[in-house]
Amino acid sequence: MALARMKFLSKEEEELVHGLSIKNLEETGVLVRSKSVLDILSEGGADVDFARMIAKMPESMVDEALDKAPRQITLAARDPQKDVLVPTDGYPHISTNGLSVYMTDLETGKKRETVSKDLVDFARVADALDPISFVWPQVTASEVFQPAHAVHELWIYLQNCTKHVQGDTVSAEDARAQIELAALVAGGEEQLRKRPLFSMTVCPIAPLSFEKGAAEAQVELARAGIPISSLSMSLSGLSSPVTLAGTIVNANTENLASLAITQFASPGAPHIYGSESTPIDMNTGLINYFAHEVPLISTALGQMANRYRMPCMLGQWGVNGNAPGMPVSFSELYTMAVMTLSGTDLCSGMGGLESAKGASLEQLVIDASLWEHCRPLLRKFAIDEQSAALDVVREVGQGNSFLTHPHTAKNFKKELYFRDRRRNSWEATLSTGMVAEAKSTVKKILGEHEVFPVDGDLVARGDAAIRSFEEKMGA
Repeated sequence: MALARMKFLSKEEEELVHGLSIKNLEETGVLVRSKSVLDILSEGGADVDFARMIAKMPESMVDEALDKAPRQITLAARDPQKDVLVPTDGYPHISTNGLSVYMTDLETGKKRETVSKDLVDFARVADALDPISFVWPQVTASEVFQPAHAVHELWIYLQNCTKHVQGDTVSAEDARAQIELAALVAGGEEQLRKRPLFSMTVCPIAPLSFEKGAAEAQVELARAGIPISSLSMSLSGLSSPVTLAGTIVNANTENLASLAITQFASPGAPHIYGSESTPIDMNTGLINYFAHEVPLISTALGQMANRYRMPCMLGQWGVNGNAPGMPVSFSELYTMAVMTLSGTDLCSGMGGLESAKGASLEQLVIDASLWEHCRPLLRKFAIDEQSAALDVVREVGQGNSFLTHPHTAKNFKKELYFRDRRRNSWEATLSTGMVAEAKSTVKKILGEHEVFPVDGDLVARGDAAIRSFEEKMGA
């Protein structure tokens, strides 16, 4: 089957990136700000300078980690029909954006801080939108005890969305609390291990460092069978070399180091290769998710993940403008569309505003609609003798039309994609009329969509577990 994919690196360049990443790990090493995680790496064969907290990893250690990593991962959902299997053999699975600190209010259109009720609304809307395959907690619950915000956010999404949830964590204690909550819904820790209802994004801090809390949380999660998505955010010119090669090698090095932490903590634990690496805007210093180089970086890293036979999560999807709608240029939309050809299995970003700092329910609907129209580019096509239809060519003959042949009537609907003409008008003009339509869709979903509930007794037990965790954290 034929499937559209970009390539950026030659085979020789893939080998060079791998070799330079190994050299980076062997000679420079990574900073790991946790003695317990350094102990794990040391036992696995790393040369550890405990005083400086630097771990240098030999190639044999990386090879062992790659050998132990599973090749397929199921990101389970409360509704098994919505499970996500990676690697995908078709278009990538795209999630919402995550952890924005403000949103555009649905009624007033003004920016405001987000609270738990907003998480409920985002979860329910995402649950109803088919183009969204899995979810990140879209915004931050600002009113809760902040050391427990990630625990609250996971719990809200587990109750109000039947899709797989990918969350965030800052400590081993936080990770254990989230495991406890998900295990309640899954039916116990062993059931959760078999069907992980959530996964975790754990970001290295570029260049080449791992924070204590996140690294120790990664170990806890790996031992519980929770998939880890190692999301390198190497920023060209700021936290990685400004050259594409330097950024690619830095992100690849961080992914290999993160994989080693997972596999030497718990051999065979599910791990996803990942990156949201991008250049910074040299005029402002801001992250530039629409830079022309972003799809190239992601494509190169997708090739590396494929070389290692690992599932991957690369790049961003979504308009991410300053206000709901499509207030971006053609070149920025082109960059966004090309991103999906990078070979990634997973991608995030729907519903975000202002480089992920903000969010909008209307934007979530708009981004999902855009993806609905883009993903047919990545559907599979049969390229074989039957689909080449030489027998039909003989029947029609030279210089004649295929329009009236039965073969055309039988196959055109599955071979050709038909755009929604009603939506074409506002997409072509970048009209703000789409925002009003999206707002209407949001209100309809919030008024009518029902999410299959979690048992009331489990909800009470989960609420009690959160209160207990907050007390331990000093609330």
